[in-house]
Amino acid sequence: MDQLFNKLDELYGEIVDIRRHLHEYPELSFEEVETAEYIALFHENIGHEVRRNVGGNGVLAYLKGHKPGPTIALRADFDALPIQEQTDVPFKSKNDGVMHACGHDGHTASLLGLAKALNSMQSEIEGTIVFLHQHAEELPPGGAIAMIEDGCLDGVDVIFGTHLQAQMPLGEIGYRSGPLQAAPDRFDIKILGRGGHAASPHDTKDSIVIGGQLINNLQQIVSRRIDPLESAVVSICNFEAKNPYNVIADTAEMTGTVRTFKEDIRSFIEEEIERVIKGTCLVSGADYEYSYTRGYPTTVNHEEETNFVAALASSVPGVEDVRETAPVMGGEDFSYYLQHVKGTFFFTGAQSPDNTEAYPHHHPKFDIDEQALLIAAKALGRAALNYAKKDQSAINAS
Repeated sequence: MDQLFNKLDELYGEIVDIRRHLHEYPELSFEEVETAEYIALFHENIGHEVRRNVGGNGVLAYLKGHKPGPTIALRADFDALPIQEQTDVPFKSKNDGVMHACGHDGHTASLLGLAKALNSMQSEIEGTIVFLHQHAEELPPGGAIAMIEDGCLDGVDVIFGTHLQAQMPLGEIGYRSGPLQAAPDRFDIKILGRGGHAASPHDTKDSIVIGGQLINNLQQIVSRRIDPLESAVVSICNFEAKNPYNVIADTAEMTGTVRTFKEDIRSFIEEEIERVIKGTCLVSGADYEYSYTRGYPTTVNHEEETNFVAALASSVPGVEDVRETAPVMGGEDFSYYLQHVKGTFFFTGAQSPDNTEAYPHHHPKFDIDEQALLIAAKALGRAALNYAKKDQSAINAS
């Protein structure tokens, strides 16, 4: 383990350079052609067997150890977001309107650095390590489900992944057994009113007024229809009805998201939204269109693998605190992997001690402390090597 940590320390500069290169040239979900090729060539140049175009733009690389053991998958995503970057870093995005605002550039850099370090130790590695580079985590249906259908988990015994957290202190590892991240769904609503002259509102069915009432009514689903001991979110994130100043809008459109942990609550809210829309429009004599799109399932970590990572994380250099984290309402399609193989997904703190007001994920000024790249690589590497040793010990004991 010391050998791995020392090699990663030596590679830290290269890991940072990789992250900055990827940050400078981000690509949107399902459009990550150049990023995928960069990843594939990196692995080929260090001698790994590589599969391109896995489930779309996904990349798989394989390191087969010289000793028998389990097959362990380590996952990193690599897509960016449709955000105009507002940071002043020298490696600022050169792709207009596209930015790595969630740390996926860091995830990829950490995994590539770890791959290079482990490659130099191939003769001592037990089993096979699969470096699973996933495209399109940010946009449902996501890349994970397509990669699974294309065989990315074939023969895999366990999977580990981590997410850099810009608002979690550097040196902290957050873990949680069971539900960790919510199911992120989307809904779209169109109010079909009747437009007309602004001076004659009595001759119209004002879609903006109806939409305003609907927003207020929808907020009561969580506050008055869901048990307060349960977790749920209903958020309206877009409301649009463009018209001249003297024309009452014929239609109004809104888009929002629902976040839940339990399937029964998820289904209830899906149905309740339409009931509220129908009732609100009925009062005003308007009609409506409604669609509900289910996103990723809830991310549910396996208990044994979660406790395994939590127990070893404190001995990873750079880690100062290991704590059970609360569930978060953000979604993550790592959830699909956990439905097929055992494993766990954990958080790695990436907030600089000097940055007391870190910008959140998906913000145009988002950034991370790059020392977290090294901690993430060491944590994933320790998990992989220790799991292989643990598995081999179990085999020998039997």
